[in-house]
Amino acid sequence: MDHDISRTRNFCIIAHIDHGKTTLSDRLLARTGTIEQRDMQEQLLDSMDLERERGITIKAHPVTMTYKAKDGHTYRLNLIDTPGHVDFSYEVSRSLSACEGALLVIDAAQGVEAQTVANVHLAMKQNLTLVPVINKIDLPAADVPTVRRQLEDILAIPGEEAVPASAKAGIGIDDILEAVVNRLPPPKMPEGDRLQALVFDSVFDTYRGVIIYVRVVAGQLRAGMQIRMMSTGQRYEVKEVGIFVPKQKKIDSLQPGDVGYVVANIKTTAEVKMGDTVTDANRPAERPLPGFRELKPMVYSGIYPINTADFENLKSALAKLQLNDSALVYTAESSVALGHGFRCGFLGLLHLEIVQERLRREFEMDIISTYPSVVYQVLKTDGETLEISNPLDLPDPSQIEEIREPMVRAFLLCPNECIGDMMQLVSDRRGNCVSTESLDLSRVMLTCELPLNEILVDFSDKIKTITRGYGSMDYEEMPPRADDLVKMDILVNGEPVDAFSSIVHRSKAESRGRALCEKLKEVIPNQLFQIPIQAAIGGKIIARETIKSYGKNVTAKCYGGDITRKRKLLEKQKEGKKRMKAIGRVNIPQEAFIEVLKA
Repeated sequence: MDHDISRTRNFCIIAHIDHGKTTLSDRLLARTGTIEQRDMQEQLLDSMDLERERGITIKAHPVTMTYKAKDGHTYRLNLIDTPGHVDFSYEVSRSLSACEGALLVIDAAQGVEAQTVANVHLAMKQNLTLVPVINKIDLPAADVPTVRRQLEDILAIPGEEAVPASAKAGIGIDDILEAVVNRLPPPKMPEGDRLQALVFDSVFDTYRGVIIYVRVVAGQLRAGMQIRMMSTGQRYEVKEVGIFVPKQKKIDSLQPGDVGYVVANIKTTAEVKMGDTVTDANRPAERPLPGFRELKPMVYSGIYPINTADFENLKSALAKLQLNDSALVYTAESSVALGHGFRCGFLGLLHLEIVQERLRREFEMDIISTYPSVVYQVLKTDGETLEISNPLDLPDPSQIEEIREPMVRAFLLCPNECIGDMMQLVSDRRGNCVSTESLDLSRVMLTCELPLNEILVDFSDKIKTITRGYGSMDYEEMPPRADDLVKMDILVNGEPVDAFSSIVHRSKAESRGRALCEKLKEVIPNQLFQIPIQAAIGGKIIARETIKSYGKNVTAKCYGGDITRKRKLLEKQKEGKKRMKAIGRVNIPQEAFIEVLKA
């Protein structure tokens, strides 16, 4: 097929979780004959076990299809399958910028959901042409007219443009392909002939090093040429270029508008930055493609091996994971309680969960992770700004001017009858509701601003509980905001235990401190003397529990006689306890730490 840029279409599929994005891409591959019937399997583009069993996409997978349209021409369609989850929204935005259009898939039974709204915002920022697809029309609960109305009311997309389809039953697949060809624009003609290609993903191959996925905007990429990464300035030699039919297929050159892969002598994924521009080393482009930014972790958590002898294995396991996941950041750290481990940075909670799950599953590591924390900006009185992810690094309170915490704007969708409880939940989490809008007769969308720290652990569980599973949530970053945040220490027998320190809001400190003290009282074994467990902010104690001492009945052998004989024995015991308390150390068992961190 000769290369004609006007017959190329680059598009992606965006949808809320479980609205049938992956099934639809399977059908498109089968319909265009990209895959032989015998190689076909469900969720073809999701290659990781974890992706298949959770039904989520974690890595983006591009694929090139050829389609003979009704007008008699043959088109080359490049589909970029993107992750749908908010943690990967930067990856999604890079994948979107490699496309000119998108299929917006909406479940006919469930209608527009939180992620649908957030994804449409992302796509509109990138000026993509959207083709709405109403999927699952064969379900008994499908309600197509309502979904068309929602499209108009919420997303301002004309409802009659939507293509009704069912990916599972194979209805409307041809209509979708025709819509892609006729409604989505071809790539723009390049302005110059100097090479500019957008990097939207990379994978690590044991034999060939890092393979980068690119979308060529201008110029040509072919084997043997010298290329340069514009953000790092590194030079490489191209060994091979090709396209995906889903397997990699080598071709002579990638032309403007093409989506494909490049194999060069790149050793680690750390050298490849998402959203970077590849250019010719000998004739470089004047400026990189827009929109590139460095990925910054949002959530930090310490990961420690349960068996301290596994430290080296954990180190190599993290290094291997990082080869395929450039967003994972880790540095070694040690804690008195848990021994040696790593402080790891993640894009968000799903990312954290997936990394932990992969460590347990693919590397069979027994690990424990500390309570996840976010990155705070601390403005000191001398004007210096620090970024702090570990409460132990906080400077002395007298030097702190203010502490700013990361904020998110959350879109919450819930049934009408749950709106009061949802508002209550948001205000309990120190958030405020900015706006509410009705989606249809039965559902509303709340837009709220919340501290990221408050939604880390159980926020989405709570939403599902309140709305009996009908609620959904998505969020995007906002600039950080200053608030009354303090460092809370836990003292055991008067000594602070670093593993339990945390940064909390002053209004929440007391309840959190009390809960921790009660938990510790259960798990620390009794000693021969009484132990106070206290939660403190600075020098002020805000909660306390006491672990009773073992009582030994010293007066048991004292039979009869004067009361002074008994008193003498009790006084002697009291002295001994006092002396023990002064020199005694409390050993907190590892199980106690693990229990508290689980809580």
